[in-house]
Amino acid sequence: MVLPHEPEFEQALDELTTSLQPFLEANPEYKKALEVVQVPERVLQFRVVWEDDNGVAHVNRGFRVQVIQFCPRAIQRWSPPPPLRQPFHPQFLGFEQTFKNALTGLNMGGGKGGSDFDPKGKSDSEIRRFCVAFMGELFRHIGSDTDVPAGDIGTGAREIGFLFGAYKKLRNEFTGMLTGKGLTWGGSFIRPEATGYGLIYYVEHVRSSLLVRFTRRQIF
Repeated sequence: MVLPHEPEFEQALDELTTSLQPFLEANPEYKKALEVVQVPERVLQFRVVWEDDNGVAHVNRGFRVQVIQFCPRAIQRWSPPPPLRQPFHPQFLGFEQTFKNALTGLNMGGGKGGSDFDPKGKSDSEIRRFCVAFMGELFRHIGSDTDVPAGDIGTGAREIGFLFGAYKKLRNEFTGMLTGKGLTWGGSFIRPEATGYGLIYYVEHVRSSLLVRFTRRQIF
């Protein structure tokens, strides 16, 4: 099921299959489900044309991988330019996201997306124009009950704000179709601290399991 040009996906699949082996042996009826989820429901690629501050047009590629679409909570990230393999890294990231979302017990599915746009060295205006152009195609494939992107590497509250504004203008509606928004347009109070709190939660469980004391210790 894994193609030769998908080394990241192959690695993720091998790691997951190894971890699930005891469970699959005890519950063989789930083996077919694992085989099915290896193939995304759809893999989207589209052109993104935007202008820099000098009025010069640039062309990038946008991607969206929807692995299981009962409202997947998916990630959006900008990545450096080529070398770029197909079907691009959202393939394996979306696969992993599906299983991470499953741990919540909610019907969120999973997906991933991004672009080969490199935000380094770009002005705020250039990033805004790129985000608007990117959403000009992405809005056809996402929605609060369909696919809800979130921020990731290179995609913070600023970029989410640009994307949300473009979506609102295109669809003429104010809806929760992106996570990571600012507080003034529907964001969550806990969002900035969520990852840090998750780390402390994990460390506390490690400490209690291994009976390790963290008194006067530093974590780097």
